[in-house]
Amino acid sequence: MGTPSDRAPLAERVEELLVGGGPLTIVAAGDPVLRRGTEPYDGQLGPELLARFVEALRVTMRAAPGVGLAAPQVGVELRVAVIEDPAPVPRNVRLARGRVPQPFRVLVNPVYEPVGGARVAFFEGCLSVPGWQAVVARPAEVRLTGQDEHGLALDEVFTGWPARIVQHETDHLDGVLYLDRAESRSLSSNQAVTERWAQPTPEEAARALGFELP
Repeated sequence: MGTPSDRAPLAERVEELLVGGGPLTIVAAGDPVLRRGTEPYDGQLGPELLARFVEALRVTMRAAPGVGLAAPQVGVELRVAVIEDPAPVPRNVRLARGRVPQPFRVLVNPVYEPVGGARVAFFEGCLSVPGWQAVVARPAEVRLTGQDEHGLALDEVFTGWPARIVQHETDHLDGVLYLDRAESRSLSSNQAVTERWAQPTPEEAARALGFELP
């Protein structure tokens, strides 16, 4: 797999990962690292190594391409993730999904909680589950707390698609894949989503495939 030994100290494993430069290898579903959860960041890497690791996550996320990447997805069980979404979508999609541009952000020790009871469902994919998408119902609005890469406190409310991104990436840090929360009957190949379910909302897919929406 090209990932360091789990027996090595975390900082040593990260140093080994970064030796080659360029995008890191993204771990696919089935690897236990995606299911074990993570340890909170508490200075294990040191500021310089953390900065290098964050930059590697950014390079890897952009190369994939994706809108978020969590440390376990590159084999590191540390509570760190990055997000970024230029939101290059048509206006009707942007309005239906609340997808607005998000600048590059680093999430350290993030935790989210729902704000209100509203839930929304859309097709969702994952870099660690390549080739597939499924409909996931998630809270429409969440409060995210934690820190940034400089240790500054983060306490922010996210809505729309940004709320979905931070939930997806924080779930990774808890050993949860989007498939665990998905409507199983909605599971579709990327090709099927493009050819059949490219509408801004999944109502047509729900009728045809036989699953419930919130």
